[in-house]
Amino acid sequence: MKVVLVSAVALIDVDGRVLLAQRPEGKSMAGLWEFPGGKVEPGETPEAALIRELDEELGIRTHESCLAPLTFASHAYDDFHLLMPLFACRKWEGTLVPQEGQTLTWARAKDLRDYPMPPADIPLIPILRDWL
Repeated sequence: MKVVLVSAVALIDVDGRVLLAQRPEGKSMAGLWEFPGGKVEPGETPEAALIRELDEELGIRTHESCLAPLTFASHAYDDFHLLMPLFACRKWEGTLVPQEGQTLTWARAKDLRDYPMPPADIPLIPILRDWL
């Protein structure tokens, strides 16, 4: 089974809320909420992928020193296995502007279970809740 490496981030605002992005129509798992991020390209580190994805998807800039490894997800889907490191980030530059038509929301850690998520994201919720 093919292993797909995807890097994700829990962007945390000054009020301790976490940013969630809703997968747009036309993408697999459309309508589900997820932590921002994306596929790690060949030759790219997970941190570099996140910095690139945050710029492409949300129009914000951050630095590797602002990304703290928090936990990871390992989940078998039907046609691939997802390995997804989750980083925490409290510092970025710019204003969040969804670049791909996705809906964004800031959620309190205790409310994360109220948002339908892809199966790989769900086990990350208790870790985030305990950490925040």
